[in-house]
Amino acid sequence: MANTYSQIYIQVVFAVESRQHLIDPIHNDELQKYITGIVSRERQKLIAINNMPDHVHVLIGQRPDSALSDLVGKIKSGSTNFINRSRWLRGRFAWQDGFGHSHIRIRSSGQ
Repeated sequence: MANTYSQIYIQVVFAVESRQHLIDPIHNDELQKYITGIVSRERQKLIAINNMPDHVHVLIGQRPDSALSDLVGKIKSGSTNFINRSRWLRGRFAWQDGFGHSHIRIRSSGQ
């Protein structure tokens, strides 16, 4: 009986509401660690993360039995709550609706 291995690599990009430059570089490490924790708790593999003042890039090794939209929703809602609780801004922080993504799927069969 052959074993099958499948891994999906996905780059996800999502932006700050209205593409405002609201992510101060002094908070980059803290935000990236928080998002890494969300991805790990969802049993996904974070390969790389980088953010700019107005958007975030996340490269994920996604399990084939999970829904990307669910994962991104948890990342965005969790990080929004984290930023607002941390009071990095005078007003409320929010991500823009939706996200962009690209993927590569690797599948191999073995014995």
